[in-house]
Amino acid sequence: MALRLSLLSFLLLYPCVRTEAAPTLEKPLRVLELPPGPGNPRNSEGDLIRLKDGRILFIYTHYTKGKGDDHDPACLVSRLSWDGGLTWSNDPVEVVKNEGGMNVMSVSLLRLKSGEIALFYLRKNSQSDCRPHLRISTDEGTSWSDPVPCIPPSDNAYYVLNNGRATQLKSGRIVLPVSWHASRDGRIADWNGELTCFLSDDNGKSWRQGPPHFKTFDANGKRVTSQEPGIIELKDGRVMMYARSSNGEQWVCYSSDGCETWTTPAPSNIKSPCSPATIKRLANGDLFLVWNDHGRFPEMRTHGPSWSSGQRSPLSVAISKDEGKTWKSKVLEGNPDGWYCYTAALEVDDHLILAYCAEKMLQHSRITLVPTAWLYTPEPVSAPPPDAKKPYLNGFFND
Repeated sequence: MALRLSLLSFLLLYPCVRTEAAPTLEKPLRVLELPPGPGNPRNSEGDLIRLKDGRILFIYTHYTKGKGDDHDPACLVSRLSWDGGLTWSNDPVEVVKNEGGMNVMSVSLLRLKSGEIALFYLRKNSQSDCRPHLRISTDEGTSWSDPVPCIPPSDNAYYVLNNGRATQLKSGRIVLPVSWHASRDGRIADWNGELTCFLSDDNGKSWRQGPPHFKTFDANGKRVTSQEPGIIELKDGRVMMYARSSNGEQWVCYSSDGCETWTTPAPSNIKSPCSPATIKRLANGDLFLVWNDHGRFPEMRTHGPSWSSGQRSPLSVAISKDEGKTWKSKVLEGNPDGWYCYTAALEVDDHLILAYCAEKMLQHSRITLVPTAWLYTPEPVSAPPPDAKKPYLNGFFND
């Protein structure tokens, strides 16, 4: 049965609200903070899409029980903005109930070339059964079709599709870059991960696996953790895949045939902990990157938990004018003890809307507006406070 009541009820409560343009910003502005509360131990990653009437739809993971751990119960909820992301509706509206044995999480929203909206999310049943599912909306998110699994059920199907990762290429092919975590004993997955893609050439009606699962190895033949891949289509027609690793940087590989085959993965110049990056193309043609920059701040590699290869801080943003060969960066969130990751990015008019996880153990969902022009301005030079006892990262926000 299609999900109609939740968003339809919301729209009936607000029948006369009109969309308005967000005021022009000169500097970043935090506009929404969703901390945990009673019956809601964590608000987590999501994705954003602009509706045809100008509203912005944000769908994210809303934990309902436990401590907000990755496998705790959660559903998908939404909020709306009528003014380009400056303000948001007060109360979450359920979009997908917890239909998984553990939870549902990790949203990707994609405007298809057909005009429909695709909602991808993970249905997590166990540590050996986690796969992306797809729902389609033909009425701008008022209702959603019944779910369709994008990967066939099996006894060993733990696949992770990060939020905001589903991509439709210029050819029309829909690509889901995923990491596969094989179960060693039927219960616990191999968290090192293997990379692959699932492809659809009929608007999501059917799916097939592209390349076989592939692992990553360093120059000495040692296994490297590779997880949570993303892709970006380059101007020359190739597709670049990037994935977080345990080696201190994002690893990349390239496809020249629509994600059917890939070059051997290798370390990139995007230094980071084992934390996902996000790359998007701006309207002006440049590439935009948001990630935890450990290139300029190598001291952060030993400032955090060992399991993540360093602290997930700072949250930096960067622009590339040469298709990712070089990046010009500045720090957005500079708290050295901060946790920032799983960023969704949507460009609206003259600014970017960034939705990301924040605070310790990623319990907050946060939305920040970043003027596009601000990305191109020089980073201010400031000295650390004389009594600074922790690394000084010179962020726009440092709390």
